[in-house]
Amino acid sequence: MKYSVRRVDPKDPEIWAILERMQLQCLPGDIPQKPKEGYWWICYAETGIPIGFAGMVHSIRWEQTGYLSRSGILPAHQGKGLQKRLIKARVVKAKQLGWKWLLSDTSENPASANSLISCGFKMYEPRHVYGLKTSLYWRKKI
Repeated sequence: MKYSVRRVDPKDPEIWAILERMQLQCLPGDIPQKPKEGYWWICYAETGIPIGFAGMVHSIRWEQTGYLSRSGILPAHQGKGLQKRLIKARVVKAKQLGWKWLLSDTSENPASANSLISCGFKMYEPRHVYGLKTSLYWRKKI
């Protein structure tokens, strides 16, 4: 199956509905976050059905730094490199914006951690912890 990754406008009500549904399906138990700012992508199957999503916002703590926020792929489509494609799309946009760093965190999610590692992210310890007790922190100089 072929897939495409497209940048979308989360302020469009139809796109927001897709992003909300994708968060509920990919991140069960989490409360969907309504994107107020930043950049969002949806991964589509060749049939046109959305099967994944990802977001990126400007860091609230550091200049020229982005934060890879929410991301997920439906279970039936996992293991096909789509998370890496979504990470790479966000790296490209961050470079276009002139950002120098990208940050992210994972919690009890080895698959996402491995995708970040394969895309050049390194684990680090932030001075001010901002995630869960089980969070691992990642950064990449771009």
